[in-house]
Amino acid sequence: MTGDSGRVGKEQSFSDLTPVLLTNLDKVMYPAFSVTKQEVITYYIRMAPRILPFLFNRPLTLHRFPDGVGGEAFYEKDAPKKTPDYVDIFTIPGKSVDRQLHFVLCNNLDTLIWLANLASLELHTTLSTTGSYDSPDILLFDIDPEPPLTFDDVIDTALIIREHLENAGIRLFVKTSGKKGLHLVVPLSGGHRFEEVRAFAHQVGKTIARDSPLVVSEFARSRDPGTVFIDYLQNARGKTMAAPYSLRATAGATVSAPLNWDSLRHGIHPEDFNIRTILSENEDPWRDIFDTRQTIGR
Repeated sequence: MTGDSGRVGKEQSFSDLTPVLLTNLDKVMYPAFSVTKQEVITYYIRMAPRILPFLFNRPLTLHRFPDGVGGEAFYEKDAPKKTPDYVDIFTIPGKSVDRQLHFVLCNNLDTLIWLANLASLELHTTLSTTGSYDSPDILLFDIDPEPPLTFDDVIDTALIIREHLENAGIRLFVKTSGKKGLHLVVPLSGGHRFEEVRAFAHQVGKTIARDSPLVVSEFARSRDPGTVFIDYLQNARGKTMAAPYSLRATAGATVSAPLNWDSLRHGIHPEDFNIRTILSENEDPWRDIFDTRQTIGR
């Protein structure tokens, strides 16, 4: 769906592509960029070959913006009422005995279009799949700077983490968070527990913090000015990260963009990767991510 589907205009109906009932296509989702819902839907159609393999069988948390960025927004874990039949659902017990959560699974293009039409600008995925919900197949380092540090300092920290793990024979993938930081991801082989993955990520953070005065690894210090926090806490059952190629609810319509390590250099900014610029990228740096599953801490 990366060809003509990406050039849908007012003269071409979306109904040619999907049975999804679409509404309010002219509504502005990103006022600063004049991005309409139609452009959001078109973006997700064009990126579907890259994003759908990652979303497959991963429970989603939706971040919906019915009136666009700057308007009221809400997170949604439970599938909305009148969810169409073509949408797969994954059900787990909720926190209360008589409660269940019905997560949306984005396993096909129609579901992706439906989510975009719901103004779910952001798609957040769990670090495990439905097949092994209690066992993560992704390790996540979420690294963010506190002023006056900048994105350049985040890049420096990411490169230190990469060197540390590559010395241990572990391959990392990198993407922008779409906001102020970076996500570093290790694809995992089966059988890991969230507790061991979180402990491993925490230990890496503590080791690097000992040698890097700007780096902190404890949540209590995560807001200290002039620091970069290596957040290990997202490595827990049910926690999520912004999916690769997900839009983010920023003024600049940024994307959580997978990168090649060679392109991670001083002077780039998260705003460089947005709904319009990312479409010109021909290469998918994460195309083989799940062909390189690894074991850690054993």
